[in-house]
Amino acid sequence: QVQLVESGGGLVQPGGSLRLSCAASGSIKSITTMKWYRQAPGKQRELVAGDTSGGSTNYADSVKGRFTISRDNAKNTVYLQMNSLKPEDTAVYYCNADRVDYGLGYMGIYGMDYWGKGTLVTVFS
Repeated sequence: QVQLVESGGGLVQPGGSLRLSCAASGSIKSITTMKWYRQAPGKQRELVAGDTSGGSTNYADSVKGRFTISRDNAKNTVYLQMNSLKPEDTAVYYCNADRVDYGLGYMGIYGMDYWGKGTLVTVFS
C-alpha cells in the first residue's frame, strides 16, 4: 500500500511563494512518475507539473517560468516550488504517483496511479 501526504499549502498574497511537498510512504523501491495536479472550485482537475525518474519534467503553460517541480528520490518526496503566485492559482493541489515499484518490479508488477488527499492553496489580495 502506498500513501501520499501533501503539505505546504496556505494563504498567500499575489506575487508570493509557497513550496508544496508530497511524501510517499509504504514499501517503495522506486517511483517512475510523480505529478502535481490542481482543482479550482467549479473546474476540472488539471495537470500542473510532472517529473519522470529519468529527469524529464513538464509543466502546464499557465505555470511555466513560475513553478518548479523537483524530487528527492531517497525520500520518495516530490516538491512544487510556486513563485509569483496569482489569484488564479487558487486551488486544491494534489500529488500523484504512478508506476510504483514496491518490490515486484523485476516481475513487471507495479502499483499504478496513487493520489494524495490534497492541500489547499489560496492566493488573495
